[in-house]
This record gives sequence, structure tokens and C-alpha cells, in this order.
Amino acid sequence: MSVIALALLLASCAPPELRDQNLLRDDSLLTDDPCEAPCWRGITPGVTTWSAALTILEDDPTLSNVTTQQDEASAARVAEFQQEGGAAGCCQMYSEDGETVSVIFLRTAPTVTLGQLIESKGDPSYVLGTPFSDNQAIVNLVYPDLSLVIYAFVAGAEGSLSETSEIIGVLYVTPEDMELLILTSELHAWEGYQSYNVYSDQSPYEVTPAITMTPTGTITPQADGTPESTAEATESAGS
Repeated sequence: MSVIALALLLASCAPPELRDQNLLRDDSLLTDDPCEAPCWRGITPGVTTWSAALTILEDDPTLSNVTTQQDEASAARVAEFQQEGGAAGCCQMYSEDGETVSVIFLRTAPTVTLGQLIESKGDPSYVLGTPFSDNQAIVNLVYPDLSLVIYAFVAGAEGSLSETSEIIGVLYVTPEDMELLILTSELHAWEGYQSYNVYSDQSPYEVTPAITMTPTGTITPQADGTPESTAEATESAGS
């Protein structure tokens, strides 16, 4: 898993307009209600069982269209859901082993700003900008201690982060996956509100991979059923 891959996941699920008021309306990052990150609505990756989490989604009156799939060749499961009365395809929950939640992925309506987020959760440790379209880009904000990657909207490669930049998505992962993400990613250290280019691949990275992911030759299906090579971590030379 890498920050780039997570941003591409966001992009692959997104319609042409990243900012959409019909997506999930959620301000729990600010209120810590009903629980504090890395918990979301009573679900914590790496802790909450799949069955308990599914019940939480199905019993939540603000959510609808909870559907599940199980990979035929593994125990992996994925649930999709959306805001009641909102746009489809906003939100997913995934379990790698079919027993415990591994990932929660949310595309959110742009109701929370970066300034509000930082006031509530403090500065992110790492950032990385990834392009989306001519006038839209994503800046990944990595919070290792909270096992969160938060997506902020920027108006394309010529745009900049500011206190009013909108939060358009959140990824909740397990502590183990967060550690692996940092060890295998190229990242920038947070230096405050900067232009998109400062945090893009056009600038030297302050953090480089300590390990690399090497395919073992075993093919395993992903949550969407497409094959993916199983990988193992190896130490990078000179790290």
C-alpha cells in the first residue's frame, strides 16, 4: 500500500467533480462523535469484527444501500454504502481476512476545511500531492498516530493549500498498514500551507522508502476480483 495508491483509489471512485455535496456528510473528525479517530461510528480497523461493523452500518439511519461482496478465492469482504438520499459509490469498508475490518474509505461532502481539521487534530506528519484533472488535485495528509490518510482538495497543479481547503475524503487503516505505508512511500514532511507543487513529485522528498515491496510470484485476487501479485517487504539498499 502506498499514499499514491490510496490517492488513485480515491480518483478511481470519483466522478469528474471531486467536490460533491451529495457525498457522505460527516464532521466526526472535528466532533469525535460518537468516537475519536481512528474509530469511525464505532468501527476501528484492526479491532472491530466484520459482523459487528456491518450491523453498525445497517442500523445507521443516515446511511443506506449497504451491500456486501465476498471474494470467491479468499476470505476478503467488501461493503459499499452511501449517505441516505445521497450519491452512490462514496464509501467502502474492507476486510482482508473476512473476520476483522481492515480499511474504511469515505468520500465526503466538502463541509470540513483544512483549518478546522488542523485545529482539531493538529498538523499532519507527511503530505503528498497527486493530480486528478486540469483544475483538480488531491493532497494526501498522513496522520500516523491516528492511522489516517485525509484527502484535501486543491484547484489543480497551480493551486495551493489554505485554511479554507476542503476535505473530500478520509481513509482509516490499521496501525500495521499505516506503518507499512510510511516504510514503502515517498513523502514530503508537512511544512504548512504551501502550493501544490511544493508537495508534488516535482520537489525532493524528505521521506523515501525504507523497504520495497517485492512480488513473490503468488497471484491473489483483490477486493474487486482482479488479480494482484502477492508482495513481501524487503529492506532497501542504503536505507
